[in-house]
Amino acid sequence: MEDRGKFLKGFILGLLLMSLLSAGGFYAYASGVGMKGKRSLTGRETMEKINYLEELIDLYYLNGPDRTKMEDGMYAGLVDGLEDPYSRYYTTEEYSALNEETQGRYEGIGVVMQQNEDGLVTFVRCYEGAPGEKAGLKAGDILYKVNAQEVVDMDLSTVAKKIKDPDINPVHLTLIREGENDYLEVDIEKEEVKIPVVSHEMLDSQVGYLAIYEFTDATFEQYQEAREDLESQGMEKLVIDLRDNPGGLLTSVCDVLDTILPKGLIVYTEDKYGKREEELCDGKTPIDIPLAVLVNGNSASASEIFAGAVKDHKVGTIVGTTTYGKGVVQTIRDLGDGSALKLTVSNYYTPSGVNINGVGIEPDVKEELDKSLQTGDTVNKEDDNQLQKAIEVLME
Repeated sequence: MEDRGKFLKGFILGLLLMSLLSAGGFYAYASGVGMKGKRSLTGRETMEKINYLEELIDLYYLNGPDRTKMEDGMYAGLVDGLEDPYSRYYTTEEYSALNEETQGRYEGIGVVMQQNEDGLVTFVRCYEGAPGEKAGLKAGDILYKVNAQEVVDMDLSTVAKKIKDPDINPVHLTLIREGENDYLEVDIEKEEVKIPVVSHEMLDSQVGYLAIYEFTDATFEQYQEAREDLESQGMEKLVIDLRDNPGGLLTSVCDVLDTILPKGLIVYTEDKYGKREEELCDGKTPIDIPLAVLVNGNSASASEIFAGAVKDHKVGTIVGTTTYGKGVVQTIRDLGDGSALKLTVSNYYTPSGVNINGVGIEPDVKEELDKSLQTGDTVNKEDDNQLQKAIEVLME
């Protein structure tokens, strides 16, 4: 749905494929010698300028500079200079959060938070069965204090870090809830939380509905459990919903597609040197029931690999609107000090050889979501005209 709020963070995930930089590459730059004779960004003139800037800051900057943030800013600026929206430098905290997202599990209370312009931190989602939900937290609750420390105006990542602090368990939260006259005080025991990235239910006429929100390490297991449950209920047709799915891991989407496609090519990539790498399906479990795949303009990256493979192999019908158009692959390299670099390294192509970067995948059946439903609220499946169109296609 349009309200899943998954799109932006999905770009953080990218597609992890290969190693990026060798130790020799780093040594060459540290020595002031660029690769293939090119001028190094750490050459003498550049370093002298950086030293001069640092001296000016020390002499004249009004406030005390944070050296760690300045250093991280230099690294981030180097990557930003590529002007590539998918390449970026991750600080230690950002890389740790990325790994949690990729792995699909973490130690905590199982909530999604957001911060508004006034600095208020609000719970927007409580994972089913997670400690937060079991303790009575609700979407819309405002977080006032963590372990008696006020968190209003505190950076959201710092708030999350305080909640996850392994040295304090249970965590004590002070909440503001609409309709309550006083603060709510809650103690929550932290535990391993599995991030739900798949949901499912059986609809009328034995149509199974299976939504995949992201492709993480946890997706395939959750997908298998969902599909097996639908099959046990007598599923005869299947809708897979990839709307607002920003992508994720190549291995994850290929694992799911391996249960659907016939034997053959899933996707292939080509790097700057023309090296081609292929992902293949063994074809042992091709889908044998009618399939429809829902997509929209926020379906990107790995979800486009999914839609492209289904479309090219003609094993299902793509319904919705044109996808985002992210046809490039990123790899992430741990830099050894807790930070990391994500870099665009190759293009990917659908089985028929199409690169959809900047273009997207056109649905077989175009259906715009009714504008009256795009309110940010959960859309009832009966009112979801895109889903109903997919069901209509399956019935035909």
